[in-house]
Amino acid sequence: RFIACPQLARTVRRCLQRGAGPGPQPLLLEFAPGPGILTRTLLDGGFRVVALESNSDYFTDLQSLENSLDGQLKVIHGDFFRLDPLTKGALKPPAVSSDKLFETIGVAAVPWRADVPLKIFGIIPQQLERNRLWRLLFAMYECSSIYRYGRVELNLFISEKEYTVLTAKPGKSKIYQALTVLAQLGYEIELLHKEPWSSFATNLKNGGLAIPKTVRVPNDHLCLVRLTPQQNLFTGGLKPSNASTFIFMVKQSFAKPKSRLTDRLNSWSLDNSDTLLKALEIPQNAAMCNLYPEDYKRLFEALQNSDMFAETFFHDEVLANTRTMN
Repeated sequence: RFIACPQLARTVRRCLQRGAGPGPQPLLLEFAPGPGILTRTLLDGGFRVVALESNSDYFTDLQSLENSLDGQLKVIHGDFFRLDPLTKGALKPPAVSSDKLFETIGVAAVPWRADVPLKIFGIIPQQLERNRLWRLLFAMYECSSIYRYGRVELNLFISEKEYTVLTAKPGKSKIYQALTVLAQLGYEIELLHKEPWSSFATNLKNGGLAIPKTVRVPNDHLCLVRLTPQQNLFTGGLKPSNASTFIFMVKQSFAKPKSRLTDRLNSWSLDNSDTLLKALEIPQNAAMCNLYPEDYKRLFEALQNSDMFAETFFHDEVLANTRTMN
């Protein structure tokens, strides 16, 4: 768990206030607030905050802060990354149901194209960081968990390494990945702030910072990134009901990122691939890593209308990976 210093907390508050329009702002859900350094600064900035904390020691201190205020802060025992686990029966804290959470904080579901109903802020743990980003992406495309309530906005501190992957351009075969394509299609990605790792403390016993090592891309900062779901994501043939198939089509395409698109289409038993690519104005010799995110969406929508393509082709992989993510 990383803990921000007071000076950084003020910077974060200014970043979260950036672009805010007049009138009441959406409620801010802060996960893993720890000792509440950021929480207090957000409260001072006029935010209404819900703090989702799993550590019992921090939880008690946050409750004392809640009791000293007049409804501006609500503290809930729970773990943001244990929302909606695939388990039967009643959930045992810190696991929590998103339905129960949203009912408790008084946020109602809104249509996908409506304004943002809730803002979420927190620092992504470095352990299993990529897996956590994937799980959020799955939920967004399927409109499940927190995204059943609309286009929930994420304001997350992530490693510079993962930010570089999220914003990579086609042709960068080492860092342009399935995660890149799906994130750029699904979210409006805005870098709010970059902060050196040294600005954060940690509660690890050895007092050190668990900075992931990397040789391909820089990783000297934590990046505060705003991820706002795209209003027009579900236009055309892409829908929450077939989004899992789309996700795994993209993932399979990047199993060999330098392979040609025609070879991939042939592996899917698509006989009329040349005609399809000509209609989409995609070069026949295009490699998977050279396609833009929008090309993948257009390709998927065209395949949906093809008699030669069946979603059942991906069925077993979709089920297996969904279980793994949860």
